[in-house]
Amino acid sequence: MRTPILAARGLHFGYEPGRPVLAGADLALHAGRRLAVLGPNGGGKTTLFRLLVGALAPDAGEVLLDGAPVKRSRRGLVELRAQVQLVLQDPDDQLFAASVHQDVSFGPVNLGLPREQVHARVAAALEALGIADLADRPTHLLSFGQKKRTAIAGAVAMRPRLLVLDEPTAGLDPAGVEELLLTLAELHATGTTLVLSTHDVDLAYRWADEVAVVADGRVRVAGVDAVLGDPELLRSARLGPAWAPAAHRLLNRAGLDPGARPRTAAELYAVLGDGGTEDPGERAEGRRARTGAE
Repeated sequence: MRTPILAARGLHFGYEPGRPVLAGADLALHAGRRLAVLGPNGGGKTTLFRLLVGALAPDAGEVLLDGAPVKRSRRGLVELRAQVQLVLQDPDDQLFAASVHQDVSFGPVNLGLPREQVHARVAAALEALGIADLADRPTHLLSFGQKKRTAIAGAVAMRPRLLVLDEPTAGLDPAGVEELLLTLAELHATGTTLVLSTHDVDLAYRWADEVAVVADGRVRVAGVDAVLGDPELLRSARLGPAWAPAAHRLLNRAGLDPGARPRTAAELYAVLGDGGTEDPGERAEGRRARTGAE
């Protein structure tokens, strides 16, 4: 197997002595894969992300970039953050500049890029997130969804190989979630490897190639069906079951196309012969075209 872009090996970390958040966590992030990270509140998902991008130093263990340990020198961390970007759950924790353009340009400027390259990167990132019309808007006047997109645009402007998103759909309405997933699909299609955390097991089921469960200080990674079809594992992480694996079993018992494995409501309706249901991704794309991103 190819060397992962980023890997955690035996990570230990705690905010207080004797109370570890992670105790020997291992994780490998491979190019082109979409990984959903699940776990209970306080289980260590955000801590794991901060360790991966160098915002926290592990008590033991190491983070590897392209198979080489990341050095916690200024040069080592700059190299890491040029290739791996983290978008926080609350965009207000990440946005600080006066305008959208200024905020998105912060990372490229700090890379020391020429002005022309900075402008080109910012323009491309704003376009990719559907917020080019907001370039001059003060960040404090943005809606929550617009702030989310601006924070992601700031990370995209760095042109990372790996984009890590902490609860990117939290606080968004259903249409906003679909619009964001459409944007992530477009980023993935251009070669960006994606990792996101979520409590939504159904979203993880339909979006991810692999699922990681962070619980009891460790990380378990497996295929979507292996994790989300394991009720005991989900209970241990204080998560409910996904509907799709149960739907698959019911379809098989009813003899309705035993080979079908719907991941979305639209795919389930298609199996059941309801052709009048609009795909939510198409609905989101149409809404974005009509009203713009929010």
